[in-house]
Amino acid sequence: MASFEGSAKDVKEDKVLAKKNKMSMSDWEKSPKDAKHDKQKSMKGLKKGGITSMDAKKMGRNVARAMNQKSSGRGR
Repeated sequence: MASFEGSAKDVKEDKVLAKKNKMSMSDWEKSPKDAKHDKQKSMKGLKKGGITSMDAKKMGRNVARAMNQKSSGRGR
């Protein structure tokens, strides 16, 4: 797979994120936020521990969501 850093998609997303964080492009490229962005190859935040597609297929999406919640009972 081609390198994400420096690709057209990366440059486009970097411009958006630099503007959002009120930084110049040179400051953005040096920031730890850019390193995180390049590592995960996405503009989204870090992935949370949500349901997996295997769970959704096995037991259905809504049941998988309910099983993934922290407490198993109501009011506990």
